[in-house]
Amino acid sequence: MTWQIADVTLESRFFLGSAGYPSPEVLRQAIVASNAQVVTLGLRRQLGIDKGAQSDNGFVDVVRSTGVRLLPNTAGCRSAREAVTLAMMSRELLGTHWIKLEVIGDEQTLQPDPYELVQAAEELARNGFEVFPYCTDDLVTCQRLLDAGCRILMPWGAPIGSGQGLLNPWALRTLRARLPHVPLVVDAGLGAPSHAAQAMELGFDAVLLNSAVAQAHDPVKMAGAFRDAIAAGRAGFEAGIIAPQDMAVASTPVTGRPFIL
Repeated sequence: MTWQIADVTLESRFFLGSAGYPSPEVLRQAIVASNAQVVTLGLRRQLGIDKGAQSDNGFVDVVRSTGVRLLPNTAGCRSAREAVTLAMMSRELLGTHWIKLEVIGDEQTLQPDPYELVQAAEELARNGFEVFPYCTDDLVTCQRLLDAGCRILMPWGAPIGSGQGLLNPWALRTLRARLPHVPLVVDAGLGAPSHAAQAMELGFDAVLLNSAVAQAHDPVKMAGAFRDAIAAGRAGFEAGIIAPQDMAVASTPVTGRPFIL
């Protein structure tokens, strides 16, 4: 079933990262296996800003050959000014106004800096960008990002690359309940297909992940596993998952009903 995000109609609810794959060909095969239609691209590496990075290795062409939309990423930025500058460069070079906005505030957890993030989001939105902000699951921060002009939110499930899954399902459920009409994409910390299914069962619109696929023994097979888990989780949410109960509830109640011995 199709859905809309940033005025674009998509069929897949799987956003895939592009870093850390064994080879460009494995990345290409993983994108195809995932059925993803949006792939993130680390700008600091691609634009040659990070030490040892190469910007002329045909990486973008490999990703574009699969027919996906690029979602450039300001990963590695530590201030609003740095993130805005990188986003402006990406729009010029890659021809897209979509930007996944990351402004990191802590080196150990890679937790977003809410103040710099909101500042950068406001400036980018004012300059015509469609901002996909990587944020925590804090409701107030999310509301500030919406006030800044964001139409999409990407709260973390757990710290980037940790593979811990959804550390705070209560906070994520709260976000979904309080922001029912905002596209929400769980981003970061998912390590297993079951984690992605859980996020979808909570009613999130999509998930974004990288390490769990790129670092698997078989990235292509893992991409397919996440594809199926995401579809199953969404189908479960749409079908209506029963509420958990503290006590046993008979699946075939007989009290007050006639039955045949």
